[in-house]
Amino acid sequence: MPGFESLIVITAGAILGLGMIAGIAAWCWKGWLELKRAELGNGRVAAGPPVSGRIDVADLKERVRKLEAIAAGVDY
Repeated sequence: MPGFESLIVITAGAILGLGMIAGIAAWCWKGWLELKRAELGNGRVAAGPPVSGRIDVADLKERVRKLEAIAAGVDY
């Protein structure tokens, strides 16, 4: 059965480990918040695709329609 001293060492190690994990998590959270502030400060919002992305999607949809028409035998 472990003695009182080893119980104190184990408890101190666990508290130290939890403190380190909490510190790293806080540091990561701060970095993430700084990133979001920088994105908002530049007027860049990461919520949606850029306009050029939407144009590319529309172009791809048109190409798919043409290929479907060719596959169906319709003269497009």
